[in-house]
Amino acid sequence: MSNQPASTEHRPSLPPHDFESVYASGSAPWDIGRPQPAFATLAEVGGLVGRVLDVGCGTGEHVLLAASLGHSAVGVDLASNAIETARAKASDRGLAARFFVADALRLSELGEEFDTVLDCGLFHVFDDDYRAQFVNSLASILPAGGRYHMLCFSDRQPGDWGPRRITQDEIRASFAVGWNVDTIEPAVMEITIDPDGVQAWQVSAFRI
Repeated sequence: MSNQPASTEHRPSLPPHDFESVYASGSAPWDIGRPQPAFATLAEVGGLVGRVLDVGCGTGEHVLLAASLGHSAVGVDLASNAIETARAKASDRGLAARFFVADALRLSELGEEFDTVLDCGLFHVFDDDYRAQFVNSLASILPAGGRYHMLCFSDRQPGDWGPRRITQDEIRASFAVGWNVDTIEPAVMEITIDPDGVQAWQVSAFRI
């Protein structure tokens, strides 16, 4: 395939978020410079299987983790400067990971299928309409048996700052057709602005 998927050539269909400027400023609180502990543990117990895609990969730490374990690993994000940083990390670490600027709502345009999809902090960005499109997009690149692992902001998190809080019922409703949600477990998502992190859900679902 070409070095860039076709999805880089059209106007993204994601809701407007100025992630380019956030990454350019170096102030993205979710960009902790290492894999999230929940996903590092997932890798340690063999939860990364086959071809791995990180959707909304940011600067690429989870993709690079998968690549370091010998997986064919791809990361996609709308923020081109985050993708540039991820590519530089891969080069510096001698890892054969691939990174593309691409729209998470048009994953079929990558022209590939994956066995495992990781999502750290993307699902909770979407409103209800975009969320349905995102789940359909995931289904287009995950065959039956393919697995989706997600960390998202939880309704257990106090306060009203940050992204929308997600309930377990919302997660199960989003993946009610064509999916089996195995587990929804309490987790912590580390961020740079609070040593205690934020309350999250760690979700594992697979295509049926």
